[in-house]
Amino acid sequence: MSDDKPLADVDVTKAWQATQGQQSAAKRLRIYAALAWIVAIGGEIAGIILLYRHTFDHGNLALLIGMLVGVAIFAIAGSLMWKAANKHDPASKAEPFKFFIQNQLGAIVTLIAFLPLIVLIFMDKDTDPKNKKIAGGIGIALAAIATLFGISFNPPSVEQYTQDMNKCAAQIKANEATTACSPEVAEQAKDIVRDSKTVADATKSATNPAGLDVVYWIAPENGAKTSSTPHVFHLCEGVSPLRGKTVNHGSVTEAYGQNASRITKQIAMEQKQCGFSGTQ
Repeated sequence: MSDDKPLADVDVTKAWQATQGQQSAAKRLRIYAALAWIVAIGGEIAGIILLYRHTFDHGNLALLIGMLVGVAIFAIAGSLMWKAANKHDPASKAEPFKFFIQNQLGAIVTLIAFLPLIVLIFMDKDTDPKNKKIAGGIGIALAAIATLFGISFNPPSVEQYTQDMNKCAAQIKANEATTACSPEVAEQAKDIVRDSKTVADATKSATNPAGLDVVYWIAPENGAKTSSTPHVFHLCEGVSPLRGKTVNHGSVTEAYGQNASRITKQIAMEQKQCGFSGTQ
């Protein structure tokens, strides 16, 4: 695909994937989030036990409210850390159930941490009616606030990051302001630009001093659109690694789209086999 087309038409090179560092950060944040949610649910369980022990029948309103506040604090903390983890390692919209659960888990856990306790507060016949109304009302308000913190209204996705990554790469190539280069996609976009430049430099010739944006790779197995494992793309069909193979060809963009996302390490050898002078 030509680099001078509008950004809206930028083709997808390869699906964005979290780096090892991003995966590690996401895993760490999710562990912390889970611990915070465990504390929140533990606070709920403690409150339920105290209700069954009639601790709040004739007082201790401050203790009950304090427990509700504690549940809210840890539920919100867990949700914020979970959302931060999803920014590092988002789900794919191609899996709708997983996408929904992963992005709305904070709200789901918050409801679990609040609803049983609030219901029991209102259903407890022995608690002072005035205290029950105060504690129940505060519980509902805290639950609503904490749930809002848990909802992802505009959740990140692999698809959105892929689009941003390619826009970022196009902006870098065109020496434009890199408005699409968020921290999550910038490094991989730079990799795309680097590989495209490497191919162009390696395929320069007297008849085409600018180089080519055509590469060759082993076709996906069994007629699939994308290879199940990453393949290497090469400078021409006649190189030794492709002999006897079913080969596809196209731009670097198209190669990445079929999971041929690694450029050959044998640039000099392939230049000779393909008849390119190049600059490598």
